Amino acid sequence: MALTFGGCGSKDFQKSLQERLITAKPGDIIDLPEGKYHSDRTLSLTVDRITLRGKGMAKTVLSFAGQKEGAQGLLVKANDFTIEDIGIEDSAGDALTIQGGTNIVVRRVRAEWTRGANPGNGPYAIYPVECKNLLVEDSVARGAADAGIYVGQSENVVIRRNRAEYNVDGYEIENSENVDAYENVATHNTGGMGVFNLPNLPRQGGKHVRVFRNQIVENNTPNFAPESLGPIHGLPTGTGIYVMAIKGVEIFGNKIQNNNSMNVFLVHYDTAVGDTLQTTASSPITQSIFKPGDKRYYPYLQQVYLHDNDISGGGKAPDIRIPALKAMADALGGSLPDILYDGMVDPAWGKKSANPGEICIGNNGAATFLNFDARGGMKHLVRDVKSYACVLPPLSAASASTLAATGAIAN
Repeated sequence: MALTFGGCGSKDFQKSLQERLITAKPGDIIDLPEGKYHSDRTLSLTVDRITLRGKGMAKTVLSFAGQKEGAQGLLVKANDFTIEDIGIEDSAGDALTIQGGTNIVVRRVRAEWTRGANPGNGPYAIYPVECKNLLVEDSVARGAADAGIYVGQSENVVIRRNRAEYNVDGYEIENSENVDAYENVATHNTGGMGVFNLPNLPRQGGKHVRVFRNQIVENNTPNFAPESLGPIHGLPTGTGIYVMAIKGVEIFGNKIQNNNSMNVFLVHYDTAVGDTLQTTASSPITQSIFKPGDKRYYPYLQQVYLHDNDISGGGKAPDIRIPALKAMADALGGSLPDILYDGMVDPAWGKKSANPGEICIGNNGAATFLNFDARGGMKHLVRDVKSYACVLPPLSAASASTLAATGAIAN
């Protein structure tokens, strides 16, 4: 059943839309007309098999400017949900949150804080968490104080043809398994994309992530995350892609260029968050997620295959507000290589090879490289990337099963 709203002049649009979301029946399509509509409280949906559809991400706009109640703009706790052709602006907290859903499609959605980069913006623009069979495509995220497009604790995910700009982190793939991220653009963020696992979250063991044919360029916007958000406050300005504490990541066919701290950062958990934890110890997020003692969590990086990318121009102006980066840049004459690896290996792996973590790097143009020996205090630097010229089996595609489950048609 299609449910269509009246014109822009409707004074009770907020009440009417929330009533439709509450009383909708499975299978309904809720069509929103062209126009900009204001809501001063969170809109929520808990009914399965609903499509929420506008006339275009710049034509149908839900504005939450001056929001008085709730943190999210739109909060969805439902399965078989599709949202498409809608703009969401200026929510108090996250713009679009989808929690615990199966078979989710986010298509041509723009989530934005219109005042630009500002520490008062919400943390996440597009925020699906604990989802299964998830497609995020052809969408735009701007101004998030944490991540523009975040996928967390999720399984079977495709993130494709999106654009993230002027966020702190463009994209975050966190504690998630079986993910394809391709043909996305990350530019003018603080950092372009993160692929990682964190402790003290319900779902652990994220793995099997492919990142390919993306453009991750010129992510040099100064970090505007407030300290209250925890370690994202310490993401170095000028980070291209960072990979932390995860096993099974393949990065290929990407353009990764002109990110001022480094184009690629391959790190252990302690290396990535150590400096930040010292400065954000009072943050509730730091105290909950980053507290010690999660015995399920494995902080080492393993089986990362970085190959056949166009990588250049990184490290020209490192973020010296990060003590470790400042010390490293000072030691290296003021700049950093394109690819930084901290060299952290689990002593339990033994000394069966010089590369027990299977960090394989090859055919990335003229990209410069450094293993900066984090555990050894930069006493044993390795600049020759040939030391990591191994090959790993290609990861299988996440796309086919995910797109089939969501009913999307693969291109």
